Amino acid sequence: MTRVTALHSPATDQVMLRDTLLAAALSGLFAALLLTFVQSVWVTPLIMEAETYETVSQAVAHEHEHGVDEEWSPADGWQRTSFTLAANLVMGLGYSLLLLGVYLLWRQPSGLLSGAAFGVAGFVVFFAAPSLGLPPELPGTVAAPVSERQLWWAMTAVLTGGGLLLLFAKPFSWLKAVAGVALVIAPHFVAAPEPEVHAALAPETLQHRFQIATSFANAIFWILLGAASSHAFRKLMSWHGRLDAA
Repeated sequence: MTRVTALHSPATDQVMLRDTLLAAALSGLFAALLLTFVQSVWVTPLIMEAETYETVSQAVAHEHEHGVDEEWSPADGWQRTSFTLAANLVMGLGYSLLLLGVYLLWRQPSGLLSGAAFGVAGFVVFFAAPSLGLPPELPGTVAAPVSERQLWWAMTAVLTGGGLLLLFAKPFSWLKAVAGVALVIAPHFVAAPEPEVHAALAPETLQHRFQIATSFANAIFWILLGAASSHAFRKLMSWHGRLDAA
């Protein structure tokens, strides 16, 4: 594993911060663009199909209600894609910064495959593990209160991330490995929040297809984000290593 020894000064620290943000932005942009493309061709059509069931249900309800304002939502086409891309860019930047922080503070990736492995870990922490209790849901699905779901999601992500850090910490020890496994499985002994009544407008087969598509899209996003951020990080460290040595 390559370590870069750098001389620190206020000027070089400012340059390092600027270039780290730039590396995160470029990595996040790359992953967000690909995620948006996959969502546009696979995930979004499933959401639009589910919204047809929701529209029919709302139309029936509106026959008995008057003067009720409809909630605004982006129109299909470029408007929906633009909002999706904007959300993905924010997510990509945030998660890319997180990965770069892990590289700086914990362990540096040795190459693209190593970075992809970090991406897989991110996928497990932020999507796969929480999805075991809170799977992706289509519009028109009854769900528990948002605050309760957010709390359970955050708890699961934090404990899963901490468990993976212990599992792959160096030097290896069985005590850390057992503690890591315990942290990973601990959230699933706490029941994820559920609605009082389970109901969904979309058929079960559509729900299942949506969960598969969303899982695939997020896996691609995380693997590419890990590879791209590791490449950007190594270029950044190499450049600053030569700069500080000059």
